[in-house]
Amino acid sequence: MADELEIKLKEEGKISRLTNKTFNFPKELGEGFYSANYFLRSRKIVQELYPGHIVTMQWFEREDNMMLCGVDEAIAILHTFAKNPADLVIVALNDGDIINGNEPVLKVTGRYEDFGFLESVIDGVLTRRTCVASNTRDILEAAGKTPVFSMADRQDDYLTQAGDGYASYVAGINRVSTDAQGLWWGGKGMGTMPHALIEICGGDVCKAADLYYNEYPENGVTALIDYNNDVITDALRLAEHLGHKLHAIRVDTSKSLIDHYFDDKDTSSFDPHGVCKELIFALREELDKHGFDYVQIVCSSSFGVDKIREWTKLGVPVDMYGVGTYLVNNTRCSFTGDLVRLDGKEEAKVGRRDIPSSRLEKVPYPIYNK
Repeated sequence: MADELEIKLKEEGKISRLTNKTFNFPKELGEGFYSANYFLRSRKIVQELYPGHIVTMQWFEREDNMMLCGVDEAIAILHTFAKNPADLVIVALNDGDIINGNEPVLKVTGRYEDFGFLESVIDGVLTRRTCVASNTRDILEAAGKTPVFSMADRQDDYLTQAGDGYASYVAGINRVSTDAQGLWWGGKGMGTMPHALIEICGGDVCKAADLYYNEYPENGVTALIDYNNDVITDALRLAEHLGHKLHAIRVDTSKSLIDHYFDDKDTSSFDPHGVCKELIFALREELDKHGFDYVQIVCSSSFGVDKIREWTKLGVPVDMYGVGTYLVNNTRCSFTGDLVRLDGKEEAKVGRRDIPSSRLEKVPYPIYNK
C-alpha cells in the first residue's frame, strides 16, 4: 500500500508522503513535553473518568492561497506517538497543495485520550511549514527563471533548519546553505567563500580565493565580494586573478552602506544604499567589458518578494538570489485544531463545525511506521 500511494502521488506531481524515519522526532514528543499542559490534564481526566468516546479533530487556517506543508510531519507524529495509532482514521491533503481559508487540511477520528494531547504540536507544525512553503512559493514566482537559494539557516533557531529546509523544498527550492536544511529530502549545503576567510587574509580577496580554490577546486570559486565595500574594483581584480576559476561573485552589501562605486556619482535620483540595482547593472557592464562575461552575479541581503519582483521586471542581471529572513516569516497564517464530532454526531464550540471536503484523502496505516 505504501508503494502504491507513493507511485500515485508521483504521477499526480505531488510530494511523496514521508515516513517516520524522515523526521527523527525526539522521544519527548510522546511524553507530552512539547504539548500544552492543559491538553495533558484533559487526557488524564478523560482516561480516568470518561474514556472511550470517539471524536473527530479538524485542522484549518484562515488565509487564502497558501501552500500547505507539514501534513506528512503531522501524520508521522500521530502514527509515532498516538496511543493505538492503527485505530485512528486520518484523512488529509498533501504537502504542496494550495489551500484557502477555513478549508480543512487534516481530520483525525479516534479516542480523544489516544491522540488529543498532540493538538498544539500539530498546530505549530502546520503553521510553521505552511508559512515557509508559501513564502518560498512567492519568492520563486517573483524571481521567475532566476534561481534562489535558501539562507534561512541564520534567521532562526538551528532546530528549525530541517523543517524549514523541507518546506522550502516542497515549494521548489533545492539550493540550501546547510546539510541540516536538506536532511529530510537528501539535499546538501552549498555556499560561497565567506567574509570570514577574507578577514583572516587581512582583507586580501585574491589570497582568500586562492586558499579556497586550493581546498575546494571542483566547482570553482563563488566569492563574497563586498568585504571592502568596493564591489566592482574587487570583482575585476579577483576575476583578473582567477580567470575561469571564478564561477560567481556574491554581492551582500549592508543596507547601511553605500558602495565606493558611487563616491563620485550623482545618486540624487535613487537610493544607493546596500545591494541596489544601479550597482548590479554597473557590475555586469564592467565584468562584460573586461571579458568576464562568464562570471555570474549572486545577490543577497534583505531581498523579499517586492524587491525581487521589481528587479525581475526591470531585467536586473542577477544569476541567483540568496534569501533568508523573508522565507521564515511565520506570521502569514495560524492553524487551529478543533473537536467537531463526538461519537458520530456533530459537536463543536460555537463558531466551529465539521467542514466537508472532497479533497481529503484517507491515509493508510502503517505507511508511517518505522
